[in-house]
Amino acid sequence: MPIFPAAFGAMDAGILLASVCVFTILVRRLRRRSSTPLKGPPSSNFLFGMMPRLMNAPDSGAIYEEWAAEHGSVFCRIIVLTDPKAIGQFCTNDTYAYVQTPNAKRFLERLIGRGLFWAEGDSHKSRQPAFAPASIKNLTPIFFDSAWKAKSAWDFILESSSEGAIIEVQKCLDTIGLAGFSHDFGALSGRTSAVATAFDSIGSKPSILSTAIFMLSLISPVLGKIPTGRPKSASASKISEEEVVAQINVLLWALIELCRNPDIQTKLRDELLQAGRDRDPSWEELTNNLPFLDAFTSEILRLHAPLPEIQRVAAKDDVLPLSTPIKTASGALVDTIFVSKGTMLTLPIQCMNRSVEFWGDSGHRHMLTFADGPRTCLGKGFAIAEFKAVISVLVRSYTFEFPKGPETVIGRHRNILPRPKVEGEEGYAVPLRIRHYYRNRE
Repeated sequence: MPIFPAAFGAMDAGILLASVCVFTILVRRLRRRSSTPLKGPPSSNFLFGMMPRLMNAPDSGAIYEEWAAEHGSVFCRIIVLTDPKAIGQFCTNDTYAYVQTPNAKRFLERLIGRGLFWAEGDSHKSRQPAFAPASIKNLTPIFFDSAWKAKSAWDFILESSSEGAIIEVQKCLDTIGLAGFSHDFGALSGRTSAVATAFDSIGSKPSILSTAIFMLSLISPVLGKIPTGRPKSASASKISEEEVVAQINVLLWALIELCRNPDIQTKLRDELLQAGRDRDPSWEELTNNLPFLDAFTSEILRLHAPLPEIQRVAAKDDVLPLSTPIKTASGALVDTIFVSKGTMLTLPIQCMNRSVEFWGDSGHRHMLTFADGPRTCLGKGFAIAEFKAVISVLVRSYTFEFPKGPETVIGRHRNILPRPKVEGEEGYAVPLRIRHYYRNRE
C-alpha cells in the first residue's frame, strides 16, 4: 500500500515543503523574541536571510565590520558577537553552554565523520592528551623530515634551471600526512592522494539540486537527508586526514605574503640563519627564541584564518556581558544581553582578527583563529609547530616570488575552507617561482 494517496502529487509536495519551511521560520522567530531584541541589517532573503550575501561575498569579514559599525558590537538577525567581553564569556562556555548547531553537526558527520571538527563536550576533552606539548614535541623531527623531503624534491626540479622554477606548492601534503597519521599523501613522490582528491572535489561547483537541498536543509533539517550525488569523503577511519589537509592553506598563504613582502622574507631568513646556518631549530627555539618567526606566524594566522566564522547554538539560557553598552531594537541602552536557549550565535573570526578598532593598524597582539576556551582548537599547537618547522627549512633554502610579478592578484577558491588562487587562473593553483638562496658560508 503506498504511503501517500495517488492524488498526492508534485503540487501537494511543494505545499507541504513550503508549510514545513514557514512553520520552522515562525518557530525560530518566536523563540528568538525571548532573547534581547537587537538591531541588525534587514533580511535580504525571506527563506535564507543574509546567508546568500555572506556566501557569495569575496570578503565576508568586511560585511560583518560594516554591520557592526552600523548596528553596534552585538547585533542580529542571528546574534553576531564583536564585543570582546561577550566573546570572552562565549568562548569560556563554548562546548557546554554553546554548542555546534544541529545542521553543522550533521553536515560535518556526513562529510568527515566524528573527528576533531565534530567533537565537543566530553568527546572533545577525551582527545586532548594526543595534542599535549610533549606529544607535539615528539613529532617535531617528523615535521623537519617532511620539510627536508619537500626540499629534496624541489632541488631535483631546480637542477635543470639556473633561473629557478615555477612550482605548485599546494601539492606538498606529506608533512601533514606523515606527522599526524603515519600516512604518506604521496604528493612529493609523484603520486595522487585519494584523500586529497576527495577533499578537493567537495569544493567543485555543486549541482543546482545540491545547492537547493543544502540551503533548504538549513531551514528544515530533515531535508538534509535527501541524497544529492555529491562526492563524499573517505570512511570515518580516515576522517582526520581530510580535517587537516587544510593545513597546507596556511603554509601557502605564508609563501604568498613572503612574495608580496620581500623585505619581510629577507628579515625572516636572516633570523633563521643567525639561529643556525646548517641545522634545524630546536623545539625550544621554535617555541621561544625566534621572535620574528613567532610574529610572522601570528600575523599569517590572523590575516588568513582558515575558518572565517563559527556558529553555535545556546544549549541553555545565558547572559552575556558587554564591554560597551549598545542600544537594542527598542532603543534601550543595555550592558548585557539575554540569550535564550536555542538562539543561534555567530563569532565572525575574520572580522575580529583584523578589526582596526581592537588591534590598531597592525594588530599583532591577539587573534581568534583557533577560537578559545574549553573548545579551543586541539590542533593549535600541532599546526603552529608544524608551520614554523616547515617555514624554517624552506625560507633558509629558497627565495620566493610570483612568476608574473608582485602585482599578482590573489583571490579565494570556494571550498569547505576557502583556498587561495591566482585570479584569472583555472581552479585553485598558485604557482610560485622558487630559486636557491646562496649565502656566504664564511
